[in-house]
Amino acid sequence: MERLRDHLLKTGYTIDGVRERLGDMAASALAREELVPALRATRGGDPLDTMIRLWWLGVPVRAAGLPFEVMESGLVEFDGDEVRSTVHLQPWEEHYFVVSDRKVRPGDPSLRPDHVVGAGGASANLAQLVSRKPVERALDLGTGCGVQVLHLAERADEIVATDLNPRAVELARLSWRLSGVAGVDARDGSLFEPVEGERFDLVVSNPPFVISPGGRLTYRETGAEGDAFCRDLVRQAPAHLNPDGHAQFLANWLHVKGEDWRDRVGGWVGETGCDGWVVERDVQDPAEYVELWLRDAAEQGTPAYAAHYDEWLSWFEAHGVEGIGFGWITLRNSGSLDPVVRVERLTHQVSLPVGGYVEDVLDSIAAAHRTRDLETARLRVAEGLLDERIGAPGAEDPSRIVLRQTRGLLRSTDVGTVEAALAGVCDGELALGPLLNVIAELVGDGERLLADALRPLIAEGYFHL
Repeated sequence: MERLRDHLLKTGYTIDGVRERLGDMAASALAREELVPALRATRGGDPLDTMIRLWWLGVPVRAAGLPFEVMESGLVEFDGDEVRSTVHLQPWEEHYFVVSDRKVRPGDPSLRPDHVVGAGGASANLAQLVSRKPVERALDLGTGCGVQVLHLAERADEIVATDLNPRAVELARLSWRLSGVAGVDARDGSLFEPVEGERFDLVVSNPPFVISPGGRLTYRETGAEGDAFCRDLVRQAPAHLNPDGHAQFLANWLHVKGEDWRDRVGGWVGETGCDGWVVERDVQDPAEYVELWLRDAAEQGTPAYAAHYDEWLSWFEAHGVEGIGFGWITLRNSGSLDPVVRVERLTHQVSLPVGGYVEDVLDSIAAAHRTRDLETARLRVAEGLLDERIGAPGAEDPSRIVLRQTRGLLRSTDVGTVEAALAGVCDGELALGPLLNVIAELVGDGERLLADALRPLIAEGYFHL
């Protein structure tokens, strides 16, 4: 593996190298499962072209001229004078590599039940969400191809990785060896069973969250009823967190007729005794959702496609499902007797990585909830906050004032003249009460704004304590 890694890096088989060689058109076509533009971009035959075709595109290449490191890797099979990869080997960030089962495209045989999917958009989303704070012990629950371990390797002293699928653990070990990451404690088992009685500073999981009538594919489905698996994951996590420990997951949840999804997911988190932050990033109607995951398994165009589609929609209809949400769940074991849970929808673009400031987000939510006397609190305005004023040309006063964040979650909100004036003067030097008194005299209409009215702006990070 070490020699193969050296060869891949030497030939430029990295994220940047592949992107540059394929170009935008071929990359976009691959996202639609079209190979022809990528094959045209790699027809030159140099070592990088060969590596892309062999490992990324999964097409046969000529054996003649392939180096020893590839031929003896154990990851290829021979067919006459050609060689085909038995795995999908993709470059990842920081010169890492991820090993998974070969990508399945339309027309390929059905996925094996223990198929190990490669790193993709969900993997990248979770990696962007996870806190950057160094920790002693970290758990990657449901490691799959092992990609989250690569992100944890430089900030966790000890890493435990688990998966129900023994094949996933096998391929994850190859990913780590090929990426030069050693010392990972890999274990087989479901949910928290392999770490019973153990605690961690950080738990991360990109779980099998897909909601379906059955559990045919281990990497994405469990067979649990509806979104019960994600619910159980949230409920069980706190028992495995050290004080001030964090658990961060991706999840799907149901939008059920007659029920607010915020109450549903917020209820899961509210039972944990931890501070929680739930963010819905997207919501799909049942038909969109089914089509997405049937495409994921390359079932379009197969004889069973229509039957599976109808079965899935029938299940959603029988359970009153109107939509399926996708998002993040973050827990922090604050030890407070008064935990706070925030549930919200954020569909706009945010600054990445979220993990770089997720601690600040949690601190703001907690401070807005737990600070008893805001009158004596010293507020400072968030860095990079903009004051935008909208009105008719020549008008004396704006018809609308917007505070807009240029960092972090990039929120924006309409405010009144008092909140806007406060944003212009609070720098952490003076207590809030006296500031509000002065602002009331200068711009108010005789009524002083109550300090508690600012709690939502503190929770959303416009002001900090």
